Amino acid sequence: MRLFRLAKIASVSLRFGLDRMLLDVDASGRLGRLWTLVFFWRRFDQPRAVRLRLALESLGPIFVKFGQMLSTRRDLLPPDLADELALLQDRVPPFPTAQALAVLEGFYGRPVDMVFRNFERTPVASASVAQVHFAELPDGTEVAVKILRPGINRVIVNDLALMDVAAMVLEKLWPESRRLKPREVVAEFSKYLRDELDLMREAANCSQLRRNFKDSSLLLVPEVYWDWCGREVMVMERMRGLPVSQIAALTAQGTDLSALSRAGVEIFFTQVFRDGFFHADMHPGNIFVHADGRYIALDFGIMGTLNEVDKNYLAQNFLAFFKRDYKRVAMAHIEAGWVPAKTRVDEFEAAIRTVCEPIFDKPLKDISFGKTLLRLFQTARRFEMEVQPQLVLLQKTLLNIEGLGRQLDPELDLWKTAKPFLERWMHEQMGWRALVRGVKEEAPGWANTLPQLPRLVHHALAESTRLQAEQNRQFDRLYARQRRHGRLLALVGLLAAALLALELHRLFG
Repeated sequence: MRLFRLAKIASVSLRFGLDRMLLDVDASGRLGRLWTLVFFWRRFDQPRAVRLRLALESLGPIFVKFGQMLSTRRDLLPPDLADELALLQDRVPPFPTAQALAVLEGFYGRPVDMVFRNFERTPVASASVAQVHFAELPDGTEVAVKILRPGINRVIVNDLALMDVAAMVLEKLWPESRRLKPREVVAEFSKYLRDELDLMREAANCSQLRRNFKDSSLLLVPEVYWDWCGREVMVMERMRGLPVSQIAALTAQGTDLSALSRAGVEIFFTQVFRDGFFHADMHPGNIFVHADGRYIALDFGIMGTLNEVDKNYLAQNFLAFFKRDYKRVAMAHIEAGWVPAKTRVDEFEAAIRTVCEPIFDKPLKDISFGKTLLRLFQTARRFEMEVQPQLVLLQKTLLNIEGLGRQLDPELDLWKTAKPFLERWMHEQMGWRALVRGVKEEAPGWANTLPQLPRLVHHALAESTRLQAEQNRQFDRLYARQRRHGRLLALVGLLAAALLALELHRLFG
């Protein structure tokens, strides 16, 4: 099976000239000319990035998803490849309804029509790892049923194994590729893909995001119906709305596109800085718009998380960029531990200034927030910064949000929209509100500890007394041992003196 798959991969690679991408690194060009003579009939009119995208589409859904993931690693890929791979879409034919019914019947242990009042046989959406059918629960609740593609686990295991082998061979044959860390990239892809194969995990992500935006005036998240969910099946509330990419239909519906674009930015920064938990796959296919103007989030297989250090790092960097305070940007990297503490601040500051100053010659509304963050990552790599996976996901999401916002409103000034939010967040983190919040968070722990305080103090004093007594006993034993050793040495000295006197008397007496 793997042998045939490997043969197909090799055939597709040759057909689209992917081998040329490796030969291009030969500075002498001799190997490339020899290869051209061997494959003299091949002519490539399209750029290498387009050929790579077409090759991945030919190889199937797993390679398409791999290309999508690669497009987020702009810190590793040349811009032309990253831009082209970002165009990859999951255009996957649905699997037969009979297979979907078999999966459901195997999971529920009974026919589908005994589980749901109504189950629509025609899928409404199909992607690389799952497809969705509409249905009704026994009480009439309208739901969407997401079903994992049958046999996808076996396909993924085989393709991931081949990708890992290919990455290893690439590292051996092309030393320059080690900088791109191909095996680490494949391992990262494997982790995200395996997470997407557990629909219980996706359901938990959906439930958390819904709780975070409960009663929100900006974002709707479907409810999860846990009694009907498993690793291969996820049942959630059916959401009604228009795809966010259908600009004409949204306008006809009366949606305020400018307000919608600003709401998207606010949703993103709320997820990142308030919750530290954000939807990391916000391309237009996963976002709908309700008739009341609220966003609808779908597909929760990939979510990003940020801790307090990450959030503080990002906020300080963004605000320092607004003020062109490059020293503060450099210090934020060092304080967060993203670059070594030994890094010279002045050198790092100069490198950041060199990258960023040309950007600020443009109007703020024409500056890409995501690309600025990307350039910052690329500059920091020169100073031994290892880009964190959560920041890569964030950068990818930021690019998605930025592209979507400007598609809705070309005049969107992302910096102007984001700055008040960031300033307010930083004020809450460092001002008196932060102190009050900290006291509130710690108060339950203090209330639990306070009644125990006398006992704990008594225990600490008793333990201290016991340790002091034990130390005194050890000192006494040590002193007694030293005295014994002293007496023994004195006795030995006296015996030696006596023996010396006797010997002298014998010799001279």
